[in-house]
Amino acid sequence: MAGLQKLRVAVVGAGAAGLCAARHLLARQDLFAPPVMFEITKHVGGTWVYEERVGRYDNGLPIHSSMYRDLRTNIPKEVMSFPDFPFAKHLPSFVHHTEVRKYIEQYCDHFRLWDHIRFGTNVDAVDPVNVKSGWKGLAWDITSSDSVDRSKSITERFDAVMVCNGHFFDPYIPDIPGLKKFKGMLMHSHDYRSAEPFADKSVLVLGAGLSGLDIAMELANVNAKVILSHGQKPLTCPMPQGVEQAPPVSKVLEDGTLEFQDGKQAEPEVFLLCTGYNFVFPFLNEQIGVQVKEHLVYPLYKFLIPPAYPSLFIVGICRAICPFPHFHIQSQFAISVLDGSFSLPSREEMEKDFELDVAARRARGVATRHILKLDSEQWAYNDHLAHLGGFQPLPRYWSNLYESNKVFRTRDMLNYKTYNYNVLSETEWMVQNLQGQQVEKPQLKHI
Repeated sequence: MAGLQKLRVAVVGAGAAGLCAARHLLARQDLFAPPVMFEITKHVGGTWVYEERVGRYDNGLPIHSSMYRDLRTNIPKEVMSFPDFPFAKHLPSFVHHTEVRKYIEQYCDHFRLWDHIRFGTNVDAVDPVNVKSGWKGLAWDITSSDSVDRSKSITERFDAVMVCNGHFFDPYIPDIPGLKKFKGMLMHSHDYRSAEPFADKSVLVLGAGLSGLDIAMELANVNAKVILSHGQKPLTCPMPQGVEQAPPVSKVLEDGTLEFQDGKQAEPEVFLLCTGYNFVFPFLNEQIGVQVKEHLVYPLYKFLIPPAYPSLFIVGICRAICPFPHFHIQSQFAISVLDGSFSLPSREEMEKDFELDVAARRARGVATRHILKLDSEQWAYNDHLAHLGGFQPLPRYWSNLYESNKVFRTRDMLNYKTYNYNVLSETEWMVQNLQGQQVEKPQLKHI
């Protein structure tokens, strides 16, 4: 930092990750000027803002939200919250998405974030600039414009940038041979809002991630005949009546029939792709060198920092995580870099660290497209960042409760959201079923 001048940090996006970044920047007013958050929509919350419409807004911008009407969280609120701001105690453990949005707005109230958000503002470009002063001789020019009237733009200079633009808004469409020949309704889960339009229809759901499973359950409740097509081991938990499993779709034939990898065929009325989303950073200057290939964003030291531009932080790209606590850890680590609590290795060392990390995952049989899927490894990752940055790690119960919920979900997909959890201490918790009976905790492997 040059002299006593405070670092000016830009935050791209006012979803949960961006708000968390801003909250921690505001807590360090000794070192940081108030952050500037750029938000393309008129609301905070990102993917948690439900929008009935699909397609595009009146201003021509794509609908951002992938939220569906009846979604309830698949993570208990006791570990879904930011560690420094719990959900209201009276709420059940698995809350409706409207409660999550309300919680995010309360987070803004509590940490006084509203005044730092520029709503309706699109980030057009993030360009690195070499400077004589500033943080390690690097600064950033951010060009932004009104999200409706793009003709008027301004460019401002910042010392660092935290990119928190989310990754649940640009649908990934798999390259299935003959897909355009399908004659029924073809759609991505990004545009799914409710089950009623599919009542009594035959629907093939491609993908058995959490959204695919959740939507399959909803469809079964309106008497849809559901084929759940996926490449995992067959699910052994009880499934609703009307849901059957099948291998992945391998191709679409000339007459529009779907053919599976085992050679069997189906002719559903609806082909619903629950195949995830693409990472897109259209505003990042190509000079930065951040690339996306097979769902891997690279090269990023600790899946967060481009080694050549260490005052840029891409927050929240890891998958299969407990998101809000993960943002909490990553944001604090970014601040530990900027305030000097953690001294980054050289560019070459950071690049090598990333390469070794990726190589180790590939050696364990992890495909490139799953390298950012941390799953149970998220806890070691979070603790590692907290150790490097010298800040408080997550409480010990966090990982155990989260991993136990995964076991309950695998055992009983239909009823696990009726459970209610109670945190007793830094290390202890209990769980009860709908009848108020205590449920035995699963025996977990060492996390």
